[in-house]
Amino acid sequence: MSTVVITGAETPLGERVARLAADDPTAEVVALAPGPVPDLPERVELRRVVLGTHDLKDVFDGAEVVLHLAQSEPRTPTGPTTDVEVARRVLDAAGDAGVGHVVVLSSATVYGAWSNNPVPLTEDAPLRPNPGFTFAAERAEIERLTAEWREGHPGATATVLRPARVAAAGHRDWLVRALRPAPAVPDDADEPPVQFLHLDDLARACDLARRRRLDGAYNVAPPGSIPGDLARSLVGAPPRVPLPERLARHVAHWRFRWGLGPTPPELVPYTLHPWVVAADRLRAEGWTAEVSNEEACVEAHDVGAWATMSPRRRQEIALGVAGAGLAGAAAGTALLLRRWLRRR
Repeated sequence: MSTVVITGAETPLGERVARLAADDPTAEVVALAPGPVPDLPERVELRRVVLGTHDLKDVFDGAEVVLHLAQSEPRTPTGPTTDVEVARRVLDAAGDAGVGHVVVLSSATVYGAWSNNPVPLTEDAPLRPNPGFTFAAERAEIERLTAEWREGHPGATATVLRPARVAAAGHRDWLVRALRPAPAVPDDADEPPVQFLHLDDLARACDLARRRRLDGAYNVAPPGSIPGDLARSLVGAPPRVPLPERLARHVAHWRFRWGLGPTPPELVPYTLHPWVVAADRLRAEGWTAEVSNEEACVEAHDVGAWATMSPRRRQEIALGVAGAGLAGAAAGTALLLRRWLRRR
């Protein structure tokens, strides 16, 4: 029997990964969470641990692998978290306890959203988080710490997973909300392709990394991507309103400041430029996405009675009624434009 320790068991991802690991008869699964986690399998031992304060070496002693899946949601989309310090504590404790393999959750946002990004990005692409996006910068630093840990522990292995935007019914990831397509866009900007990853597919990627002891960085996303204009239709976003770049950025700032839009100016590049990733390396290890980009996209944005329908059915309906009921959003943007022009 090998001992598997999972941090972040209180999160939807951590709970799913704990369930998958519990199906492995050769694994003893220890789930760490700051409080109770209902409905964990009986084979999973839950330990109440606060990662930022507890002595983690004692918790990790005897473990063969640690899956560090805990991530904090920032108070604001651009706000800092304690994730870098927590990751440092986890890695230090794992090294002190002689853990042979760690799996660390990162994000595809570490590549940054730039107009000259190749489509798709592979794991060899440089990490270039956009200025002001603290979450992406923190993931890049956590990856640096993980690489440093790997180099400092000969014989040990480390997996870094870089998932696209994550979605599932009942789980609305803050990043999905923050990057919802906005109406006002620079008139010279193309609608970038986007990707969505179902939470169950990410959980299976984590479990595969554990079982196969993968080493290095792996993108996690379904094959291909969704054209930007189709993504707008699927999520029921307002239509594009092309504006001069300076004015478009003012509108984005005003919408966020007044609570009319979820995207702060620092995250606007992630809605204007591509950061699509290729997961060929992970697929070569046997992973496949069971939910398509389009299905995961619709599941990420469903509301009301749509929650009772299958993702595929919601996708069909969304495509059939694209554009309906969006005039109000366009009118709101026009109002902002008129106010801006009066101040000129």
